[in-house]
Amino acid sequence: MSPDPEPVSLDLVPIALIAPRLKKIAVAVIILGVVIGLIVSVFASNTVALLVGFIIAVPTSLAILMTLRRHITLHGTKVRAQAGFRTAEVDVAQVVSAELLVRTGRISEASMKLTDGRSIVRIPLALYTAGGGRELEILALRKLADALASSELVPAAALSSVLIEQLRAEARGAGLAERPLYRAVELVTTAGRVPRTTLTDHEVAGLLD
Repeated sequence: MSPDPEPVSLDLVPIALIAPRLKKIAVAVIILGVVIGLIVSVFASNTVALLVGFIIAVPTSLAILMTLRRHITLHGTKVRAQAGFRTAEVDVAQVVSAELLVRTGRISEASMKLTDGRSIVRIPLALYTAGGGRELEILALRKLADALASSELVPAAALSSVLIEQLRAEARGAGLAERPLYRAVELVTTAGRVPRTTLTDHEVAGLLD
């Protein structure tokens, strides 16, 4: 039996980069909740003080915990997305839908949505601002493109070609205007489309021109 393929991270922003700051925020919020709870206890019952402290500290801390548990990994052709205590897995080789999504705003995002008829995963591919951006790492792009190429679905093959072209652009340090994912954001912005939109198959193919 062949060993399981080594998982490849598809996290656009690695949790390790933001975890220290998020943990500091969580500790600060908990301390704030305790302090305010003690102050309230001077003027109200302990039950009310405890409730106030709980409302201040717990929701934010829980949201941070859920964020720290967000991971997207690729295992061969299977994309596994963990969000909080829920995990979704899609076999890219068996997808029935593959779409390129664009969200525009002060920070614009290009992402991919895949479904195999049972589960749906969304993979952020790039974030762009007026002065630059952050894109999925080269290894992740390569492996994801290979996984998409294993599908018989035409849109999946088209997205594989887009990622390969993006890979080549990143590898040679090309400007943003030469990168397909940035051009996808530009296309939506220039056309004045709604802030969240799905590119058509024709538009995806046009990113390779």
